[in-house]
Amino acid sequence: MTISAKILRRAGAAAACAALTLALAPVTALAAPGALTAPSAQASQSAAQRLDLVCTVNDNGVNYRGGPGSQYPVLGQVNKGQKMNAKGKEGSWVMGDLWGGRTGVWIHVAYLDC
Repeated sequence: MTISAKILRRAGAAAACAALTLALAPVTALAAPGALTAPSAQASQSAAQRLDLVCTVNDNGVNYRGGPGSQYPVLGQVNKGQKMNAKGKEGSWVMGDLWGGRTGVWIHVAYLDC
């Protein structure tokens, strides 16, 4: 038998409602509007700032790939001066969107100035 059922049988419906209201009060206070959203909004904003990094290709004929490693297929090449919005990093590889080109490509960090 649940706690709610025991309370209903022993004290009646009015007492049960009062007991449940008291039991839920701390939970309601924690879930008040803004109580949980402010820190997560700040964390999301910080993460977005870290991801808005612009990198510049520093050599000609640099391969960009479909994944973070030389085992992934070459999707194309870019030349010195090409800009890329960095979106993530895995090991020595940076993933991002080429300005005026493909998105979600990977370039080795040695060929980027970020």
